[in-house]
Amino acid sequence: MQQVLARLLAFSMFITVCCSLTTVEASSFRVGDQGSEVAEIQGQLASLGYDVSADGDFGPATAEAVKAFQASRGLTADGAVGEATYRALLGKAMPEVSRGNNYISRRVTTTALQYIGVPYVFGGSSPAGFDCSGYVRYVFASAGVYLPRAADEQYEVGTPIPTGELMPGDLVFFSTYTYGASHVGIYLGDGKFINASSSRGVAVDSLHDGYWGSCYIGARRVM
Repeated sequence: MQQVLARLLAFSMFITVCCSLTTVEASSFRVGDQGSEVAEIQGQLASLGYDVSADGDFGPATAEAVKAFQASRGLTADGAVGEATYRALLGKAMPEVSRGNNYISRRVTTTALQYIGVPYVFGGSSPAGFDCSGYVRYVFASAGVYLPRAADEQYEVGTPIPTGELMPGDLVFFSTYTYGASHVGIYLGDGKFINASSSRGVAVDSLHDGYWGSCYIGARRVM
């Protein structure tokens, strides 16, 4: 009975934490958001001398400018514009956040394709050589999204996505040399994904190929 109660308590704490994280994310402008509100934030940052363009796309450059502004005002320098940062920057209450991931999806897929042909290196996490999860982590970091290092850890991040709802930028996972998520790639669309494979290095493959199709175990959306 005590074990059951302990599990229920742990589960309720988990739900509380998840809800808190969702609330924080929903109440801040961050990398991937787009729109006139983002352009207004960027315009104010530019007027204060920060190196950012008011193009309405909240990308890594905007996040860095926000971090610098936050640090100058004694705020938590996380690169996201929450209520406190918004008031300090614009002097008014923050509007409802317009969420979008078009920018970050484009950034991820475009960056991923730049490294086709880079050789596979076990433990590699740079353009000198990648393993599968090192490659994914490197590409997403370039778009301001920071993932765990290993494939099985990356499999625990984000939201599970059915195969029929895959979008460019989603992570696709495979069970190859060991049970569970042991290989990861980035979905490109039209049944194609890009990955750092031990046989070909960074290359584009088909999700429905005989080998990959047989060991595919699922997808996650982290943006």
